[in-house]
Amino acid sequence: MIKLLILGPTGSMGKLISSLAIIDSEIKVVAACDVNQIGNELGSIVAIDDPDEITIKDVNNIQEIINETKPDVVVDFTVAKATEKNCLICVENGIRCVIGTTALSKDFLAKFEEFIEKNKAPAVISPNMASGVNILFKISGVLASYLKEWDIEVIEAHHHRKIDAPSGTAVKIGEVISDSINSNFDEIAKYGRKRGPNKRLVGAKNEIGIHSIRGGDIVGDHTILFAGPGERIELKHQAHSRACFATGAIKAIKFVANAKENKIYSTNEVLGL
Repeated sequence: MIKLLILGPTGSMGKLISSLAIIDSEIKVVAACDVNQIGNELGSIVAIDDPDEITIKDVNNIQEIINETKPDVVVDFTVAKATEKNCLICVENGIRCVIGTTALSKDFLAKFEEFIEKNKAPAVISPNMASGVNILFKISGVLASYLKEWDIEVIEAHHHRKIDAPSGTAVKIGEVISDSINSNFDEIAKYGRKRGPNKRLVGAKNEIGIHSIRGGDIVGDHTILFAGPGERIELKHQAHSRACFATGAIKAIKFVANAKENKIYSTNEVLGL
């Protein structure tokens, strides 16, 4: 039985993950921490009967909560500032992390990786844990290796509440494509285009465009445009609900609980792609 600590259980993703974890026979939720709804029962928040009657505790007391409940794994789909603080505390305690938070800093990731090796606590970090998206990552890299002379653009669309832009998934797509054509993504990425003269550098080796759309309640759309002379190819993934992300998170929790190598795993590795 995997003893699970859930961070941010009152958020959109936190609720979905909580509801799946509570009913999973391989997982026992031992604690749930947030800054909202402290003292309320997790089961009532996610509208599921929770036999353990877990109540939301103040995340600011996370060390005390870890000492009391001794979780094996923590799952965190919150915001970068909170994740970077709380998951460092977790990994320092030897707790294995599953992180779906995006916009994490490079400084945090470098420090986090050091802590993983020091405390022998593997982790899964992924901007998108949906199976379909991770297959899209793989396909986009393969296709780009044949079409490096074509222009490649990534267009993502999300709901108007999303804080970061571009999405972590769009950035990951750009990184996968860049790796497949032996380019440095940080050097060739162009985020949107300003009004006025703004000619594109021809070919993906020279430029990959990343564009963000925000509106309504769009769960998550990602389109990769491969444009060549007289023809084009488009790859597209649409998330119809957040359930695909939550299901992927549960798979990652079970994977990391038994992972042998002290490193940061990707969802591709979780799925065996």
